[in-house]
Amino acid sequence: MLRNYFKIAWRNMVRNKAFSAINILGLALGMGCSLLIFLWIQDELGVDNYHANGPHLYRVMQRQFSDGKIDAGNYTPGILADELKKQFPEVIYAAGYTGWEAQMTLTVGDKINKQSGHWAGADWFKMFSIPLLAGTPATALNSPTSIAISRKVAEFYFGNPVAALGKSIRIDNKNDYQVMGVFENMPQNSSDKYDFLINWQDCVTRNPWMKEWGNNGPHTRIMLRPDANVSNLDAKLKPFLRKYNKDIGKSFDAQLFLQPYPDGYLYSNFKNGQQDGGRIEYVRLFGIVAVFLLLIACINFMNLATARSVKRAREVGIRKVMGAVRSLLAGQFIGEALLFTGLALLFALLLVFSLLPAFNSLTGKQINLQTTQASFWIILLGMTLLTGLIAGSYPALFLSSLEPVRVLKGAGPSSRLQFGAGARLLRQGLVVFQFVLSMLLIVGTIIVYRQINYVQTTNLGYERENLIYVPVEGELGAQANYKTFKDELLRQPGILAVSSMQEAPTNIGSSTGGITWPGKDPNVNIEMTQTAVGYDLLKTLKVKLAGRDFSPEFSTDTSNYLINEAAAKRIGYKTRNGGPPVGQPITMWGKPGKIIGVMENFHFQSLHIPIAPLIMRLATEPGWQTFMIRTQPGQTKQALASIESVWKQLNPKFPFAYRFADDEYQKLYKSESVVASLANYFAFLAIFISCLGLFGLSAFTAEQRTKEIGVRKVLGASVGGIVGLLSKDFLKLVLLAIAIASPLVWYAMNQWLQGFAYKLDIEWWIFALAGVLAIAIALLTISFQSVKAALMNPVKSLRSE
Repeated sequence: MLRNYFKIAWRNMVRNKAFSAINILGLALGMGCSLLIFLWIQDELGVDNYHANGPHLYRVMQRQFSDGKIDAGNYTPGILADELKKQFPEVIYAAGYTGWEAQMTLTVGDKINKQSGHWAGADWFKMFSIPLLAGTPATALNSPTSIAISRKVAEFYFGNPVAALGKSIRIDNKNDYQVMGVFENMPQNSSDKYDFLINWQDCVTRNPWMKEWGNNGPHTRIMLRPDANVSNLDAKLKPFLRKYNKDIGKSFDAQLFLQPYPDGYLYSNFKNGQQDGGRIEYVRLFGIVAVFLLLIACINFMNLATARSVKRAREVGIRKVMGAVRSLLAGQFIGEALLFTGLALLFALLLVFSLLPAFNSLTGKQINLQTTQASFWIILLGMTLLTGLIAGSYPALFLSSLEPVRVLKGAGPSSRLQFGAGARLLRQGLVVFQFVLSMLLIVGTIIVYRQINYVQTTNLGYERENLIYVPVEGELGAQANYKTFKDELLRQPGILAVSSMQEAPTNIGSSTGGITWPGKDPNVNIEMTQTAVGYDLLKTLKVKLAGRDFSPEFSTDTSNYLINEAAAKRIGYKTRNGGPPVGQPITMWGKPGKIIGVMENFHFQSLHIPIAPLIMRLATEPGWQTFMIRTQPGQTKQALASIESVWKQLNPKFPFAYRFADDEYQKLYKSESVVASLANYFAFLAIFISCLGLFGLSAFTAEQRTKEIGVRKVLGASVGGIVGLLSKDFLKLVLLAIAIASPLVWYAMNQWLQGFAYKLDIEWWIFALAGVLAIAIALLTISFQSVKAALMNPVKSLRSE
């Protein structure tokens, strides 16, 4: 019997080639896109989840209560890790880790190259499942001069990992470190990426401020005993900093808490001190999109199968007369759906295989089809069965329910089976549902594109075009060489201005509460973002200024300060003419000085965050700075050649490296840009697949009304009139879908925009544009069948009468 059913299904498929091709295409696109999204979600969920000690690994986080605000993040004191091991028996291992990436020059003999790395505590390799190719977890980072390097670095400098062990590496042409460990290259599914690690004590020695409990910045990772009570430890950590930090009091409080280590990647956003999403929102979003695409494809199959059901009605009637029961008939039609789905899966896999390289390039992933793993095939089988059952359920239940008397009473071959209102409403409801989903994707795509375009093109308050970042390193760290380099660059053609800054303008993250002024409420702790800069910075960035910039003509500028408008507003100085508080006293870290200039607010972090109060001090040492170099428009290539030439003259032992300000800014919105691109593709596919369903329903309707169309033509109806008659019912469905989708998508996108401190409004014309697009696409789809039906010779449709 099963063999007979398979033959019937295959013959029907071959006999109706166009119908079969549309069905398989729709299912293949839906399944292929859903599979791509599933692979992406699986990769996202797998980040940081590969460590053997994963259930016991935690990030130590901090909440700060000050100035009426609650901030939370993974910034902690640099000496916290060792103290936690001493104070809490639940903590087996603890390690500090620099959240900031260090680009350093590594030299071995005549081999010189830049590598990116971090500093980490001695327990690092005991905590994390990072395979060591040479060395042991206990010794890899056990002394201040220890360095652990990746396989890639070991092969570049020493030929192989084993040969690297015990050898010396010079960093930044200053200090020598001994290779005590070689680890496997960091996997793609790790949020921590580095080519080398240096012992934590070396970092503390370089940065004396890290020894103070009141200064935060580094990260702290811990591993707990398997029997540790996490809730109890969390409660004990909450007041932990109060006995170490003398600044904690009525005006300021800091509390530690734990976050499971794997959660740090997906749940990185905090609002009012509480976890508030992160990348997990995109995982959920695309999970919903995958389900929607699969549902749209399944609905297509239902509509197309129903459109062809009039051809199968008599087959069902005859089978029932011959004794077939409903369950067997339903099983046959579900089997046919599974056959379609199985064939669609083959095309879906081909589609995924073809698109995966481009998909990886777009998302920055290294996803592969895990064809050697049983779980992959189990998932494919589950997807195929689920899709086939959903797609075939309605046609199977509908056709198997037909009564033999009803379907066989028509005498002629041209008689048509008329279905009830319930079946018609269900099919129309499915089309409305499809177009609701399509409208959600169309409007969502437009809003995401506009917002991303806005943040990428908005005026930041400084000009990022023609601005180049070059690290201050090597010989240029000396004051005399720094000045020589700057003066020499200013003599080169195409270079307009040169200055330096502690961090790039898009990454100023250090803050302090150590700022006071006359009249400040001693019971209120006010945090301000702070950075150190060189001369001529505001001229180089082209930031507007009231007052003056730092100048070598004023020796007292080493104790003077620049602030932005947000800081001036928070300080609240009252001036006679209501102008900026230039010349007013201010003290930072116990060092009194004056405000010499007030900068116009500029964005120094992501547009997700409001502009915070900012204070700048003059850098007394050029080391750990970054050159800001302003070039002449259109002369970037010549300027880079000039900079490299001067660099090689003054700093020959360090490879020349640079970054464009534009590129650095774009990195802030990499996730949003990827989401925008994927949304574009998925919106197009959703619309395309939905149109296949609309095509099926219009074909069904035209077939049901063949005789009516013939009669109308005989009575003088025009082709345009008949096309309008057949189209208006579908347009009603599309309009209904637009009305349902509009408030839903407004709410969803408004929630998404709340993640931006600076955002565009959702305007009415976006919904109008999306509605017009949906109507136009629907009309184009419907018109094919409508015109075909309207042009049919009425003699053919009426001759059986």
